[in-house]
Amino acid sequence: MIRRYTNPEMGRIWTEERRYETWLAVELAAADAMAAVGIVPADAARDLREKARFDIARIEEIEKTTQHDVIAFTTSVAEHVGPSARWLHFGLTSSDVVDTAQALQMVEATDLILKLLGGLREAIRARAEEHRRTPMIGRTHGVHAEPMTFGLKLALWYDQLGRDIGRVTRARAAIAVGQISGAVGTFAHLDPSIEADVCRRLGLEPAPISTQVIQRDRHAELMSALAITGASLETFALEVRGLQKTEIGEVEEPFAKGQKGSSAMPHKRNPIGCEQIVGLARLLRANAAAAFENVALWHERDISHSSVERVILPDSFIALDHMLRRFTRIVSGMVVYADRMRENLERSRGVVFSGQVLLELARRDISREQAYEWVQRNAMRSFHDRLDFKTLLLADADVMRVLGAREIDRAFDLDEQLRNVDAIFARVFAAPAA
Repeated sequence: MIRRYTNPEMGRIWTEERRYETWLAVELAAADAMAAVGIVPADAARDLREKARFDIARIEEIEKTTQHDVIAFTTSVAEHVGPSARWLHFGLTSSDVVDTAQALQMVEATDLILKLLGGLREAIRARAEEHRRTPMIGRTHGVHAEPMTFGLKLALWYDQLGRDIGRVTRARAAIAVGQISGAVGTFAHLDPSIEADVCRRLGLEPAPISTQVIQRDRHAELMSALAITGASLETFALEVRGLQKTEIGEVEEPFAKGQKGSSAMPHKRNPIGCEQIVGLARLLRANAAAAFENVALWHERDISHSSVERVILPDSFIALDHMLRRFTRIVSGMVVYADRMRENLERSRGVVFSGQVLLELARRDISREQAYEWVQRNAMRSFHDRLDFKTLLLADADVMRVLGAREIDRAFDLDEQLRNVDAIFARVFAAPAA
């Protein structure tokens, strides 16, 4: 488990103590459900509810002999309960308890992820509104393309996170299932009604059918949703890193007073938070791949998935929890250099308006090929001779034979280029999460 990044709230979900707490919750719910229909004596179920306890050190001691964690657990609980413990784990197999309890942990952890996603989304929305009209250059292939606003970039992040929320929410439903179906899923020892009652008491849905385990395509869906969410955060963090390059200098992740960037170079202000997010996203993808490997098990069950899940589930949730918390802080404290954005926008001497000039010529019965040739030759001269593009166009006889100075001015009007920003914002922020 990646302890370094563990937030106490998420970390608590994946402790040994919490795992055994959920096991006990399943065992007690099963005893209560069976007591309700007379399978387990009511006083025994009450005894279990009042006296059931476990001791982690004792479980570990017993397991050294049994080499079976569930038996070690039930033995430890029985030592606290006394004679009524013979009704503990009645009619159940280990995976009935383990898989149903693990669903409780995953649901609890997923709810925390969804809460953090909502918080990050709102932080992004606030910064998007702040920079709705902050002009900057849009880049394709890393090269200047056409003007946009920094708010549009952030609005896109907001929209993408909405899809992540939708995926995680759907995956939550997929894993919020329990089973009390017995050794190979035939309900040979307990009727399906007991399973339904246990799941109801725990806030889960009963799996329509299971073997000795809940099928792992559900878990793979969840891990995929977490990995895709990590990929979204990686996309955003990579953008901040790119914009923080010295040569660009448009955005900077927060740099606290007293923070140090390099042991050798006192001037360094490195985007270490964003780099960390990019790195952890790789871990989430690797864990998702392991979850896919867990889908195929021998016959009705083997335990090849178990050891894997003991690593990938806590690690993925803890990593994503950390990534969301850290990137929320980055977004909220992100320094935006609007003057540098404007400076970079103007650095290419106006060639970023070439597309609009092309359209103005095409509107006036000039073939696209001819118009493209006229505009490109001036753009290339602007680039090579470091001359102002608009000035070159105004001196080009072919262009001016078709367009007047007024049309040229309109083609270079930044407000005209960005006239639909408000319409895009209305579309993005009016839409609920997927």
